[in-house]
Amino acid sequence: MVDELNVDIRPEYPVSWQAAAINGVLRGTMKPISTLLVRNTTGMAVASRLMCLGERVPGILPGHVSVVPDGFGSCTGEWVHGGPYLDERKVVLYFHGGAYFVCSPATHRPITWRLSAAAGSPVFSLDYRQGPVHTLAESLADALQAYECLLNLGYDAKDILLAGDSAGGHLTLATLLALRDRGMPLPAAGVCLSPWTDLSESRRRVNVWSDPMLPAGRVDWLARRWTDGLDCRDPLVSPVYGDYTGIPPLMIVTGSTEVLRDEARRVALSARENGVQVTYEEWTRMPHIFPLLADVLPEGRLFFEHVSRFLDAVRDHHATAAPEAA
Repeated sequence: MVDELNVDIRPEYPVSWQAAAINGVLRGTMKPISTLLVRNTTGMAVASRLMCLGERVPGILPGHVSVVPDGFGSCTGEWVHGGPYLDERKVVLYFHGGAYFVCSPATHRPITWRLSAAAGSPVFSLDYRQGPVHTLAESLADALQAYECLLNLGYDAKDILLAGDSAGGHLTLATLLALRDRGMPLPAAGVCLSPWTDLSESRRRVNVWSDPMLPAGRVDWLARRWTDGLDCRDPLVSPVYGDYTGIPPLMIVTGSTEVLRDEARRVALSARENGVQVTYEEWTRMPHIFPLLADVLPEGRLFFEHVSRFLDAVRDHHATAAPEAA
C-alpha cells in the first residue's frame, strides 16, 4: 500500500487544444496584468477589486451541487456539496489560493464542488483573513481554528482531509506542521495543488519564461512583503524548510512549466526523507492551479479522478495500519 501512495506520476495525456489556448490567453493577459499591478498596495487593491467583480458573475454549477454560506465560532466560509449521496461523517477543509490577498471560496467553486464529489464528502471552504490588512500568522490562526471547530462539531480527525491551492497549499502545509507541533490529532491526508512553499529570500530561476501565468519577479516581491519582519525560513512561513516527520500522506500536484514547480518538488522529497508517503504529480504544460479551469479544461477534470485514486489508497493505508497499531 505504501507503494501506491509513495509515487511520482507524470500523466502522459496529450496536451489538449484547450490547454494550449488557455496558456496563450494567460500569457497575453494574466501574466502582464500581474506584472503591472502587483507592485504596491494600490495595484494590489485594484487586482482585488477585479477579482471581486469576477465573484459577482454567476458561476456554472450543476443542479446537483449546493453551496451554503455558514460559520462556526469566528470561522466563516461555505459548505459545498458536490452531490446528493455524500458521507456527512467526513469533511474536506479547503483553503483557496490567491497569493494571500485575492480570491475567496466563491472563486474556487469549480474546484471545491468537484473535490466534494471526488472525496465523497462535503467541503467546507474557509474564508480566512488575508493581506495586506492581515498577516500570515492570522491566516494560519484561522485555519487552525477552523480545524478545531470541525473537531468540536464531532468530526473525527481521521475523517478530515485538508486541501488547498497555491497560497492555500502553503496554508495546508503550515497547518499540518502546526497541528503536529501542538500535539493535536492529525487529519487523514493533505492535498496541495501548485503549492507556494518557499517565501524565503531565494529568487526563482526555474520556468521564469515558460510559466504562462505567474511572473517570477512578482512572486518574489509578494514573498518579501508577506515575510517582512519574520524569519522567512521558519517552516510555518516557508514550509519548504519543514521537518515533516509524523505528517499524514500528502498529494502534491504541479504543472511542469510552473515557477513554483521546484519548491513543490522539494517538499515532496523532504517529506519522503522524513518518512511521509507522498504522491507527487507533475502535469505537462499545465498552468498554475489548472483544475480551477475544469469547466473548460479536460485535464482539469481528469485531475479529480487522480484525487479519488489517492484518497482510496489513503483509506486502504489507514485500514491496514489500524490493526497493526492495535
